[in-house]
Amino acid sequence: MLHQIITLLLQVITGLVAGACLLRLYLQHQRIPFAARSGNPLGPFIFALTDWLVLPLRRIARPIGRWDSASLVGAYLLELLQSGVLWLLAGSHGSPGWLFPMAALAVLRLALAGASGLVIVFAVLSWVQGHSALAALVARMVSPWLAPIRRVVPLLGGVDLSPLVLLLLLQIAGIVLDSMPASIFH
Repeated sequence: MLHQIITLLLQVITGLVAGACLLRLYLQHQRIPFAARSGNPLGPFIFALTDWLVLPLRRIARPIGRWDSASLVGAYLLELLQSGVLWLLAGSHGSPGWLFPMAALAVLRLALAGASGLVIVFAVLSWVQGHSALAALVARMVSPWLAPIRRVVPLLGGVDLSPLVLLLLLQIAGIVLDSMPASIFH
């Protein structure tokens, strides 16, 4: 029971902070301003969760074009730390070498879950909330993913099905990703 509680707490904390690192990475890539005065309601929250990790990593991990590699490295290190702690709690069975690729897969899984969450929030806000800073921010984040789908999938009775198609594609990618560890390590 204690192992399950520790695992849950570790997964929630790691998911929150690593997810904020990935969100920071994506927002910076999309050149979406973080300042609260710019209308970004998430910026101060993301800074509060990630500055302690990302800012020191910037001394080592330089940006690659518009990609903030320090944010990506931070998310990876958090997932690696979580995998290591869970491996130790489970009794340290097997080689620790598998922790490195598993942490990378965990970052990808977190990115897919975050993208799915954004698409769901986008769809809900587009139906219930007209104009708000959060709705505009989420629409700006999701629109680059929906644009290619909208070119292929027409409106059906005036309803935009592109968020549903994107969610299906993200779920398929998640299924493929979840099947990878079994095929890699067995």
